Amino acid sequence: MSTNLHPMLNVAIKAARAAGAVINRAALDVENVRVAQKQVNDFVTEVDQASERIIIETLLGAYPQHGILAEESGSEYGNKNSDHIWIIDPLDGTTNFIHGFPVYCVSIALSYKGKIEHAVVYDPSRNDLFTATRGRGAFLNERRIRVSKRTQLKDCLVSTGFPFRPGDNLRHYLRMFADVTERVAGVRRPGSAALDLAYVAAGFTDGFFETGLSSWDIAAGSLLVTEAGGLVGNFTGEADFLEQRELLAGNPRAYGQLVGILGKYSKFAGVDDKMGVQAALKQDTAGEGTPEA
Repeated sequence: MSTNLHPMLNVAIKAARAAGAVINRAALDVENVRVAQKQVNDFVTEVDQASERIIIETLLGAYPQHGILAEESGSEYGNKNSDHIWIIDPLDGTTNFIHGFPVYCVSIALSYKGKIEHAVVYDPSRNDLFTATRGRGAFLNERRIRVSKRTQLKDCLVSTGFPFRPGDNLRHYLRMFADVTERVAGVRRPGSAALDLAYVAAGFTDGFFETGLSSWDIAAGSLLVTEAGGLVGNFTGEADFLEQRELLAGNPRAYGQLVGILGKYSKFAGVDDKMGVQAALKQDTAGEGTPEA
């Protein structure tokens, strides 16, 4: 642990590395990992649960009066009334993990009175450690990182996440996806929102957007992006995004241009924008039913 880091960030790093060791051991024999289904296409494994346990034990061992908000156990542990809340995703990218696809991570953030103050995103398969403390910058393996400097959307690489839960509006998403895809250099779907945000912070990608995300998916990554000089908000560009289940992040120039594209798809969009999107979706549906000449 570094003596230059805030003590709470050091504890989060210790917890993330311990969880990463659990994940790496399991990855050696992933076919024997027990998998349960929370709902259609939404999985949890014994590794998620073991990773979460060791994170919570480490954090509460150091700060027993702090609260916990974790993906698998919710607010079951810790002090629910604390101003300090640790927001934990013990294995972001579970579907990737159970298929042996090495894109997943541990995500830990500390919220103080509703603001994210410290963040760790740890990729155990690459031993990549992304860290940030509010006002102190963002780092990858102790090297300062910044968002990319690309200014034109046509040159930008953007990542996203596809809808996968029952009830998700796939047609709505595909329309949005098409609007972005035709304006950028490329779109990627890695499958781990926390890593997607870390990659925006590091300048590996220029932007990221997704719907249906929970606070534990985005809390740590959002601080990484802002501390690296980027912007994070909902699709209309508003900064109060943590509980809104839609997220947009990017370098400042890409972010502004993506708001111009995605704003009309936001659940906070104006009536005219929403009506325009519905009309376009109806037109798409009618076109699919038209026989070819």
